[in-house]
Amino acid sequence: MTPKLILASSSPFRRMLMENAGLPFEAHAARIDERAVEVPLEKAGAKPDAVALVLAKAKAEEVSSRFPDGLVIGSDQTMSLGDRVFHKPKDMADAAGHLQALSGVSHRLNSAVAIVRDGVLLWEYLAHAELTMRPLTADFIARHLSRVGERALSSVGAYQLEGEGIQLFEKIEGDYFTILGLPMLPLLKKLRELGAIDG
Repeated sequence: MTPKLILASSSPFRRMLMENAGLPFEAHAARIDERAVEVPLEKAGAKPDAVALVLAKAKAEEVSSRFPDGLVIGSDQTMSLGDRVFHKPKDMADAAGHLQALSGVSHRLNSAVAIVRDGVLLWEYLAHAELTMRPLTADFIARHLSRVGERALSSVGAYQLEGEGIQLFEKIEGDYFTILGLPMLPLLKKLRELGAIDG
């Protein structure tokens, strides 16, 4: 019998990617405090990509505890500029600060995915994308944020590449799925290997 696929996420973007790929799945948000997981890792000097992997596994494990027969997909994304890890902006002033810090430099998105069944980790994967923002003036940042409004607070870095945020960039290296936070091609390959989808 094909195992039930469960996405351990409330992200509309991750759900969209799974739906667009034609995958039959349920989505259930993980009941974990992400910051409580992240803070001790960051204090211990964990790299941003390691933090993403730990969070992806924690999400999948928590949802797996509630759906023991399911094949649970957990994912997480961190954003880093050197050793600085960015989180979703708290307010519009914070969003402006993020864009000012990213202006004219390259930053990295670290996208992790993990598959857990019956509490056992079956697979984990980490992908990266490098994004270079063009130099932005404070006036442009203010105008941009006034146009996009509260949407700027919904993503790490205060931009949405799938929307007007694309105008902020000069160069992007990495695949679209990694940038949206779910590396689909390696995930689909693994699901085929596990017999969870038609191969």
